[in-house]
Amino acid sequence: MSVTPLVELRGIVKKFPNVVANDHVDFSLMPGEVHALLGENAAGKTTLMNILYGLYHPDEGEIYVKGKKVKIRSPADSIKLGIGMVHQSFRLIPVHTVWENVVLGLKEAGFILNKKKLAETVKKVCEEYGWNIDPNAKVWQLSVGEKQQVELLKLLIRNVDILILDEPTSVLTPQETKNLFKALRIMAEKGKGIILITHKLEEVFEVGDRVTVMRKGKVVATKPTNEVTAEELANLMIGRPVLFKLEKPEVKKGNVVLEAIGLKAMGDRGVLALDDVNLRVHSGEILGIAGIAGNGQEELVEVLAGMRKAHGGRVFIDGEDVTNKGVKYLIEKGVVYIPPESTRWALVREMRLVENVALKLYRSKDFSSKFTINWRKLFEFSKKLVEEYDIAAHSPSILASALSGGNLQKVVLARELSTTRDGKVPKLILAAYPTKGLDVAATEFVQSLLLKYRSLGSAIIFLSEDLEEIMMLSDRVVVMSRGRIAGEFLPTEKTIEEVGMMMVKDSAA
Repeated sequence: MSVTPLVELRGIVKKFPNVVANDHVDFSLMPGEVHALLGENAAGKTTLMNILYGLYHPDEGEIYVKGKKVKIRSPADSIKLGIGMVHQSFRLIPVHTVWENVVLGLKEAGFILNKKKLAETVKKVCEEYGWNIDPNAKVWQLSVGEKQQVELLKLLIRNVDILILDEPTSVLTPQETKNLFKALRIMAEKGKGIILITHKLEEVFEVGDRVTVMRKGKVVATKPTNEVTAEELANLMIGRPVLFKLEKPEVKKGNVVLEAIGLKAMGDRGVLALDDVNLRVHSGEILGIAGIAGNGQEELVEVLAGMRKAHGGRVFIDGEDVTNKGVKYLIEKGVVYIPPESTRWALVREMRLVENVALKLYRSKDFSSKFTINWRKLFEFSKKLVEEYDIAAHSPSILASALSGGNLQKVVLARELSTTRDGKVPKLILAAYPTKGLDVAATEFVQSLLLKYRSLGSAIIFLSEDLEEIMMLSDRVVVMSRGRIAGEFLPTEKTIEEVGMMMVKDSAA
């Protein structure tokens, strides 16, 4: 006996200026299924699901929900059809309580709200899925994982049986990710269908029943997850084999480039974030810094980049005391900083690519005089970076907002690594989570780039939430806990499990 799909998309086409985002796409979702929608950044995954959720309207194609052909004009239509979507950026009101956010706009709640009954209903649903959320807590008091659970609660209260999750783990800790996947399996067991938009191969195998791979707006394959390998999926995603293990050539370690002695710094909340940190990095060396978020890693690289004031201790570069010298001075010394969420903080999306490149070059004599900027030279230089870093931009005049996350990260890397003083190789690269949120191909590109500059003699401090990545790229690893260095070792001396235990022990999280 055949089962009617919860959703069928047939021949979906969606065009934007200069790009076909969805090119005659077919997709289906069965009851009780977690269906992973896999692809690189800008493959067309989110566009397709925005069509199903009513945020976009298809230029061509048909949508069937539970066997019936439907027209979805808005998210309100989708909710009526039992379709809900959790976006990467949450749609919550921080000053309201959990139950207030959940029932906002819910007709069944009635004109006069029974607060106690509604809070109890929310609590009951939480218990069903193993969530420990106080319905009366304010949303601003919750962790990121709990906020995501509130978004799911909003859909579950409305009896949605088709759930779309857009890159849901990009903001979660490993433990929060496990909790989410456990809840998704419970939902699937209840007959709901879940569409998981992702570019992470491990997530496909951890929670998915089937996987559909998209590349450049087209579906290239749909397969049961138990009939495909990670290598095959990666090949389908980017159209070529992927190096899961990068070659790390032997590099002779040089002189000490950076030394921090007794470093102390305050965090944004006015409490000590760095407490007597000592470390050194040599030329031709990658120092990986592992630790649970909130244990001082970001504050450390901010101090080293001149972005945050040191309240104690000293920082030396090539033996020179550069403590609290400021960003401009450190840039001139050859320090390069790739900040966390660099596509958000290191670029101006409303500006053109060439203007974003100019943000670090407008003082350079090569590109400006005392009163004017030489835009012709900047345009030529930007065009060279587009080619060298394989940025998917038809022209340096394109707005940054038109580029995918992976290409935006390439713009940041191209600008920072190619605009050091006198065209020399960067002396010190501070790379904070440079591969976070990137797809397989973009991650491979960034990792290869760091290894290239290691071979050229740069000293590199590398932050990552992925322990496997840290162990693979680093020559030495330090673990940070509560603003201190809790351990230092060579990657060959510890297992990933041992490092994980070091991170958890006595951490601030």
